[in-house]
Amino acid sequence: MSLDDLQDDVEGEYSALGEELSVELDGETRNELALLEAALDPEDTDDLVRRAVHMLFQRTVDTGNLDFHLRSGYDVTYDEYLSGMTYDEMTGGGQSFPQQQQKDDRRYQF
Repeated sequence: MSLDDLQDDVEGEYSALGEELSVELDGETRNELALLEAALDPEDTDDLVRRAVHMLFQRTVDTGNLDFHLRSGYDVTYDEYLSGMTYDEMTGGGQSFPQQQQKDDRRYQF
């Protein structure tokens, strides 16, 4: 897979999510969310969920876990995704430059 495949998949997932998301909660998650609501007193529960997604995303980036999964699935890193080009493209490694034809007939002459 490639950077273009990742971009297509992100756009597809973004569209599929829509504006609202309904999530079923297990007992442990419900209890943790209730404790966070009581302690942090947000305006609404959605605010806590948004903050949780941001924190999970940041932690995944900071630990290199996101890069690991992106490299495994798409052969790119998060930095490459953000820049829109691979490291090879950034450094010109993917380009082939014409090589000078060297005919060295004298190489093995004594």
